[in-house]
Amino acid sequence: MHQQNTIIRKKGQHLTEIERGRIASLHELECSNRQIASIIGVSPQTINNEINRGTVSQVKKVNNKLIYSSSYFPDTAQTNYENNRLRCHRPSKFNQVKPFLSFFVEKFKDNKWSPDATVGRARVDGLFTSEEMVSTTTLYKYIDRQLLEIKNIDLVEKTHRSTKIHIAKKHRRTLGRSIEERPSHINNRERFGHFEIDTVVGKRNGNESVVLTLTERQSRFEIMRLIDGRDADSVDYAMEEIKLSYGRAIKSITADNGPEFANLERTMSDTCDVYFTHPYTSSERGTNEVHNRMIRRELPKSLSLDTVSPQTISVINAHLNELPRKQLGYKKPQEAFSLACGY
Repeated sequence: MHQQNTIIRKKGQHLTEIERGRIASLHELECSNRQIASIIGVSPQTINNEINRGTVSQVKKVNNKLIYSSSYFPDTAQTNYENNRLRCHRPSKFNQVKPFLSFFVEKFKDNKWSPDATVGRARVDGLFTSEEMVSTTTLYKYIDRQLLEIKNIDLVEKTHRSTKIHIAKKHRRTLGRSIEERPSHINNRERFGHFEIDTVVGKRNGNESVVLTLTERQSRFEIMRLIDGRDADSVDYAMEEIKLSYGRAIKSITADNGPEFANLERTMSDTCDVYFTHPYTSSERGTNEVHNRMIRRELPKSLSLDTVSPQTISVINAHLNELPRKQLGYKKPQEAFSLACGY
C-alpha cells in the first residue's frame, strides 16, 4: 500500500522530470489517477492532464492484424512540457527595438543616463513609439541576459546597494535649529527653494580642497563649488558667492553638524532659515546624499581634490542637472529649476 506524500508542495509548482518518472511507474502498477495524485501531492486533475499530455498511441502488426494501444511515456511528457513553456512567453521585441537599444547605449556611455532615465525621457520626448522601445524592466532583463554591451557591473547603483539602517541618535548637541522644527511643507517637498548641503571630501588628510554641494529638494537641482578646505571660513566664502547667484531661490537649507557649517546659520541669516539634522543621520539629507554618491563616480575617495579644477566641477555639475529624473516625470533638474524660479 502506497503512503500519501507528506512533502508540502508549493501551490502552482510544475511537475518535475523525476515526478513524471514516478507517475509512469505508478501508472504501470495500475494505480488510479486519484491514488497517484495523493502520492505525488498534487490534485487529481493535474495527473489527468499530465497523462493526457504524455500518452502516445501505438500501432503494432501481429499475425497480419493491426493492434492499437496507448501508453504514458514520461520522456514524451517532459518534451511536450518544455515545448509548451517555450511557446507560452510573449515573443521577444529585441530585434524590433534595436534603434532604441542603440540610443540607450549611446546615452549611457556619453551622458551616463540610467536605463530608467533613458526609457522615461524617450517617452516624454516622443522619440520612439511604444512598439519601437521596451519598458525599464525589459531593458534591465536584456542587461541581465548580457544581450547588450552594457553589463550589470557597469550599473553602479545596482552593484552597490546599501542595506544599512539609519537610526537617529537623540540628545546630542546640534549647531542650531533642529530638523524637528522644519515645517511639514519642506518635509513633503510641497514647495520649491529648500536645499540640503554637504561637502564631498577626497583624500581625508584634512588639508585638501573639498566640494561644497547644495541640492534643491523639489527639483533635484544641484549647485557645486570647489572650496579650499573643509572649514567654516571656506564654506562661508562660497555661500556668499552662491547667495549672489541663487539667493532669491533659496528659502531654507538643511545641514549636518559638521564643523564646516558652524557659521552657516549666521551667514544665511539675511537669506533663509537653516536647520540641522540629528548627529550621524545622513538619511535626513537623503536627496543630497544620493547626489553625492553620483558625484563619487567622478571623484572617488582616493582622488586628491587639489588636482581637480573648478572647470571639471562645473562639467560634473552640468551633467547632474541634465540627467532626466523619474521623480520629475523625466524632466531634467535644470528644466524643473528654471520652470520654478525663472533662472
